[in-house]
Formats: sequence, structure tokens, C-alpha cells
Amino acid sequence: MTRATAVRAVLAVAVLLVSVYITLTMSPRLGLDLQGGTRIVLQARDTATVEADRETTDRTLEVLRQRIDSLGVSEPTLTRSGEDRIIVELPDVQDPRQATEVIGRTAQLTFHAVEGEGTDQPEKKTPSPDTDPDRLTLPDEQGRLLALGEPRLSGAGVEDAKAAFDAQGGAGWTVSLEFRKGAGQDWKKLTGEAACHPAGDDRRRVAIVLDEKVISSPQVDPSVGCGAGLPSGATQITGSFSADEARDLALLIKGGALPVPVEIVEQRTVGPTLGAAAIDASAQAALIGAAATALFITVVYRLFGALAAVALGAYGVISYAALIALGVTLTLPGLAGFVLAIGMAVDANVLVFERAREECADRPKRSLRSALTTGFQKAWSAVADSNATTLIAAGLLFFLGSGPVKGFGVTLAIGVVASMFSALVIARALTEIAANSRFVSDYRGVNGIGRPGAVRTWLVRKDPKLFRKSARWLVVSAALVAVAVAGIVVRGVDLGVEFTGGRLVEYSTSRPVDVETARDSIAAAGFGDAEVTTTGDGDLSVRTGKLDNDGEHALRTALAEEGGETTKVRDELIGPSLGDELRRNALIALGVAVAVQLAYLAVRFRWTFAVASVAAMVHDVILVVGAFAWLGRPVDGIFLAALLTVIGYSVNDSVVVFDRVRELWGVNRRTPLDTIARRAVLQTVPRTVNTGMGALFILVALAVLGGDSLADFALALLIGIVVGTWSSVFTAVPGALALERSAKAPPPPAPGKGKGTSRGKARAARRDPLDNGARV
Repeated sequence: MTRATAVRAVLAVAVLLVSVYITLTMSPRLGLDLQGGTRIVLQARDTATVEADRETTDRTLEVLRQRIDSLGVSEPTLTRSGEDRIIVELPDVQDPRQATEVIGRTAQLTFHAVEGEGTDQPEKKTPSPDTDPDRLTLPDEQGRLLALGEPRLSGAGVEDAKAAFDAQGGAGWTVSLEFRKGAGQDWKKLTGEAACHPAGDDRRRVAIVLDEKVISSPQVDPSVGCGAGLPSGATQITGSFSADEARDLALLIKGGALPVPVEIVEQRTVGPTLGAAAIDASAQAALIGAAATALFITVVYRLFGALAAVALGAYGVISYAALIALGVTLTLPGLAGFVLAIGMAVDANVLVFERAREECADRPKRSLRSALTTGFQKAWSAVADSNATTLIAAGLLFFLGSGPVKGFGVTLAIGVVASMFSALVIARALTEIAANSRFVSDYRGVNGIGRPGAVRTWLVRKDPKLFRKSARWLVVSAALVAVAVAGIVVRGVDLGVEFTGGRLVEYSTSRPVDVETARDSIAAAGFGDAEVTTTGDGDLSVRTGKLDNDGEHALRTALAEEGGETTKVRDELIGPSLGDELRRNALIALGVAVAVQLAYLAVRFRWTFAVASVAAMVHDVILVVGAFAWLGRPVDGIFLAALLTVIGYSVNDSVVVFDRVRELWGVNRRTPLDTIARRAVLQTVPRTVNTGMGALFILVALAVLGGDSLADFALALLIGIVVGTWSSVFTAVPGALALERSAKAPPPPAPGKGKGTSRGKARAARRDPLDNGARV
């Protein structure tokens, strides 16, 4: 064993031990779409006097935190997103009506003197010059109009408000108030002035107003003298309160006013059974897909394939431990990304093993260890470029995605890094140790790389002239794009509620209810414009435009009359402004993805190769969107995550092909490019097929076992991998050949050759591959 192999083995063992320890001692952090609960996104809005900037949004968040803490929700999470958005996560909350009602109280909390009984006045859009805009006429708790003076005190002066049961005094449930130092004096003065009026007079009352609504207007107790007022700690509001009414009043007074108003732009509720089912389905898909992938690479690469399968298992442990250690919140798309990365993790091993097979076929007498080392060296460029393009896609998902889609980008990025470690450190250490064995080295049918594979042997024997008339492949691709565009134009793209705004609710009923019956029941309840469909699990999916939480409750009640016990499985509410923003961001994400991949490929390859690769990528995107249009499947945020992953996968395949074209063309500069391209494609087809099979096993398992929540994601990726494999050969390569015919640039230099004299280059070109260049 060489020193480098020993170092890799020790590093692999150390990382695995740490990963196993983390896995056994720490628990993953689950998102609400997996553990169940409600997620609310609030948009802070400017007022005439206050701008909704970072500072005011932070103050608003703290006020909301006090309000939500008093609801008794277990471990609520409130965070600021950007400059003016607040994300509220409420685990286990399935009916968010109370939470949204409390959150939505956004106007200024003020305390007013009551000037007497109010009079009915016609509504005016703008106050007259003679009217004081701070003086209001509002109904009290019983609906009787009161004329209120200007605000004397704001909610910012309230230190605390508590609901308590006064058993000793017999007052029942009361609310005790405490004010901050300066506000306490204002409160004492206000109540002292009110006490100068006789008992029973409206002017002896103090009105507490929130959102232009009188939430309480208590009389000052007859025992309080004129001008004396009530001190801060001795203030107690009494009335015929129930326990809930007293607590709500205390909550509203203590929570006070938000510095700026907030609007609910997104609300998602996931039932606990849906999250648990998604976890179980993903775990089953991961086990079945990983087992199928491991069996496949073991059959193809025999002993070395089995060692790569061991490294694949190590990859799963390492990436899972990294997710836990970094505190990543595991969402449903993130979980799907973790499962998908297992199938894609074999890519680097396949590249290395195929290069090692080539080395063994070209030089049968060289040692197995030498062929393996050369395989790792020659595969490095393709491994680095293909993983870089996937990381670019993951970065775009994180920075341009929203909500759970960000989690997919994080898990995909962690998966890429972990797969690189498992392939280049763990798998390399295992295969190098095995290659040192005489038995493994002598029996080439055992190790799996000593002989060329069946696919490569068949292709070499047939030697198909793929690009003799390369334009015909471009015609086929153009025809496929035309069919996809026809689907988009004729059938239209079914944009999900995430991009259009509105509300989508999924219900599970104890008794079967057909769509027509459900539609009639909902229409009778006043929701005639609602779209009703069934899901794959037999549940009912209802999509409407604007629908508040009270309306959703009425809709659920209407369904319960026909279906018995009705449980909300999933609930998504997207405001129209956020829908427009998400739709715009999706288009920006796709545009940025194309531009970034083009820039990266132009730097790493010739511009002709870069343009051809990006053209193939756009071809794949159009085909996937067109397929969903023809199938009538929804296009939402999860689909966008799948589409950006397809972009990374498509470019990944093209990079591997063009990396081989560049290498062969540099060595054979006088050979026609179409011949070079044909050889490159035939040499890389085994890698493309074997890597694609690993991902297909996982995706088929997800599509079958994942239910509706993951089926569309898996379907989009299945279509994307198939068309991406096609386009990397039959769109990107013919496109590059067409561009090269008009290009003036010379062929690329031979790999590893820098600038030098032509004589030195000629000697280097003629040098025996086994010659290391040493001279005495």
C-alpha cells in the first residue's frame, strides 16, 4: 500500500466514524412540509409615515413573536427574509384561523377619551378641513356609537397585560395593565380626567382602539376621584369576560400595534400524515433505488463495482450526517434531492472505471494498479466539470428558489460534494487496495475493469457512422421541439397556484365522494368558481381564487356533509403579488441558468462547444415543459426545481462528451472532426448509459412510491434524463459540428501540452505513452 492510499484510507475511516457518530446522536431538522404545521409569509407594507425597511421589519417581528408565544404553539419560528418579509412557522398547527387573526391585527393600538355619544355620519372618502382626523366615531362592544377624542396613548407605552381570574373580589376574569414610566403618567392623567364625570356617563369611559375598532371601553371605577387617576400597576379592566375573551384582550393590548402593517402573501398547511407518508415513501425509494443501483454497478463492474457500492453506502451516511451537522432544514424537495443524489453519486466512479477499462484495452500488459491510477487522472477533468455544472444548478436553486425549493438546492450541493469525496477518496482507497492483490490483478474477469464492457465491445464492432449526415439529427431535434411547443400553445401550461396566486386545498374524507358531488356541494356553499379534482390517493383537491381562512372552513364543512369526517391534508395560499413575483423569478432563474452555464462552458471549452451544449440544454427544457403541457400536469415550484436539475444534468452529459472530443482532437489534429466526434460519443456512451441507469432506478422508485407530492418531480426528471441523454449526443454534437464548419479557430492543443517549439511538440506527440520523459 502506498502512502497516498494509506492517507486516503485513514481519512475515509475518520470521516465515516464522525458521520456515524453524528447520525446516531443527532436528529434531523424537519421542515413543516414533513412534520406537519403551518407556514405563513408576511409582507411588511409602507405607511404614509413609516417605511417598511429592515429595522421596522425587525421590530414588527418582535411584536409578532410576543403575540404568537401567547397562543401556546410549540416551538414557533419567526425569521426575517430579505428586507421586508417575515416567515412564521407554526409546527402542528392545522387550523391557522386563530393565528392569522392575531397576526393580522396590524393598525395602531391607541387609548382615547370618550367625549360622549356619537352620531351617525355619512361616510366620507376624505375628511373635511373642519374635521380633526384624529377624532373618531366608532361603535363600542355593544354597537353603540361613541365620539372619541384624539389618541392620548399608544400601544408602545404598554409594558404588560395579563388575564387573571379575580375570585376574591368576585369580578370574574379581568385584565391587568402595566405601563412604562412615561406612559403610566399619561394613563393616570387620562383616567383622572374621565373620573371628573358622573358614574354612568359615557365621558367617564376610556376607549381602547385597535384597527379602528373599539376592543374595550371600560368605565373608570366610581372610587377614583376627579384628577386622581389610576396608577399603572393598579389598573384592572373588568367586565363579563370569558377566559378566552380576557386572554385575547390581554394579548391584543400587550402585543400592541405593529410598527408597519403586514399582509399574508403565502400560507401553507401540511397535515402530519402527509409528511410522515412522504418520509416513509422517500426512505423506501432510497433503499430500493440504492439497492438496484448497487446491484447494477456490481454486475457491470464486478469487484470494483461492489467496492463502489460500498462507497455509495458511505456516501449516504456522510451526506446525511452533513445535513444534520450543518443544521439544514430537511424539506420535501430537499428529501427528494437527497434520494436523487444517491443515484447520481455513481457518476464519478463510472467515469473512472470506463477510463481504466480503456487503459487496460489499449495496453494489456500494464498493471491493474497503473491502469486504475491513469483512469482517475484522465477522468478528473470530466468529473470536475460535470460536478461544477451541477453545483451551479444547486446554487441557482438556493439563491433564486423560494421556500422548500431552497432546501432542494442545499441537499443537492451537499450531495455533490459528498459524492466527490466518496468517489475520489473512499472508492479510490478501496479499489487501490484491491488492485494490489495478485488474485484481483491476475483474474481480469473478476476485477471488472480488466476487460472492455459488452456495450463498448458491441459499439466498436459495429462502428456506426453517426455523424456522416449530422444535420438529420438536428432536424429530428427541431421536430421534437415543434411538438413540445405545439403542446404549450394548444394545451397551455397549467401553472400551479404558486405562480398564479389563489388557494389550493387537499382534503381526505372518511366516505368516498366523487368529483361531481363534491363540486355541487361546494357550489351550493357559495364557491361556484372552485375547481375540484381528485388526487392519486383518492383525496379531493380544491383550487379557488381569493379564499380566506373562514371561507376555507365553510368549504370544508360543505364537503363534510357528503364525505363525513373531512381532514385537511394540504393547504397552499399564495397572494397575487407573490404569485407574480414567483413567476417572474422562475423566468429569471431559467435565464440566469442558461447564461451562467454558457459562461462556464465558454471558459472551459471552445465557444462552439459551449453554444451547442446550451442549445441542447434549452432543447431539453422545452421538451420537458412541452411534455407536462401535453400531459396536463401542473407546473409549480417543485417542477422548477426539477427543471433546473435537468439543466445541470443535461450540461453534465454534454461536458463529458465534449471533454473527450477535446482530448481526442488535441492528439489527432488532422483527423476530421466528425470522425473525432463519432469516436468520442462511442467511447462515452457506456458512461452515459450506466450513470443514467443509476438515476433512473431512484426516480422510478420515487415515481411509484412517492405519491402525488413527489410523482410530478420524479416524472419531470425522468423525462429530463431521457431527453438529456439524447440531446448530449444527437443535438449538442451535431450542433457543434455545424458551428465548427464556419469557425476559424485551430484545433485545441494536446492535453497537458503548453506553449513550446514545434519540434518539442512533435517529439511529445511521437513519445511512447509508457515513456515518462526522463533522460540521462
